[in-house]
Formats: sequence, C-alpha cells, structure tokens
Amino acid sequence: MVRLVEEKDQKERICREILGALPDWFGIPESVEEYAKNCRELPVWAAEAEDGPVGFIAYRPTSAQAGEIYVMGVLPDCRRKGLGRALFRELYAYARESGCRFLTVKTVQSGRYETYGRTNLFYRSLGFVELECLPTLWDEANPCQNYIMEVCG
Repeated sequence: MVRLVEEKDQKERICREILGALPDWFGIPESVEEYAKNCRELPVWAAEAEDGPVGFIAYRPTSAQAGEIYVMGVLPDCRRKGLGRALFRELYAYARESGCRFLTVKTVQSGRYETYGRTNLFYRSLGFVELECLPTLWDEANPCQNYIMEVCG
C-alpha cells in the first residue's frame, strides 16, 4: 500500500530509516540528515508493509514548470516487487495535478558502480531520458547524471 504522509516528524523518520538501510546509495550521514530534514516540508509518499514503511519517495518543485524526485528509496528485501513504480505513479500524478511540465531526477552516472547502474536502468524504465551529466556537482568519483521526462496531462 502506498500513502501520502502528512505528518512532518513521520516524513523525516521514514526518510532517515529507509536511507539508513541503504548505505551503498546513501552512505554519507550528513546527506541522509539533510534529506530527512528537507523531507519535512515536501510531499512524501510511503510504501508500507505490515511491519511499517519499506520505501518512500519525495517530490520537490524546482521551478514553475518543473519538479524533481528529490529522494527515494526501497528496502533491499522489498525490491523488484513494483514498489518503486507504485511510489513513482503517486508522485507523477501529484506533479501532473500541480501543473508540472517536466520531472527530473539525479543519480550517479551509469558505469561507475553496479548499484547505480541498476538505479539508472530503473529511471530509464520509467521513461526518463538523459539530460546532462554534471561531473563535479557532487565530486569527481560520483558524476551526477541528470534525467528528465515530460509530464503528460
């Protein structure tokens, strides 16, 4: 089940817990804290199982015409079950209803690490296309691949 999370403390907690369980993608504690704090003010959806949240996604508007997948994560044991797609569908519908024309997402460029190769394939499977690579946005070892997609009304 995917639901919109309304309560700010809960958004922050879900983000921190899920990202904390994903050190191969989110291994810098300061970054996890920044994501968690910022999620308090953003639309956040959580995928839940009987034991609690197993994934989440957050949307951040970046301009009058665009927004981004600010951060998302699904616990390793819950992957390949459609949860990432279900989370994305909720974010996409929200973006469309909000008048967003373009969605973007940033990740580490494909070919650098196996884990990010799978991440890049996931975003491409959703319909994102490469917009640009920003080789020094994060650092030289982690070139930022920026993807974009048109939001159809």
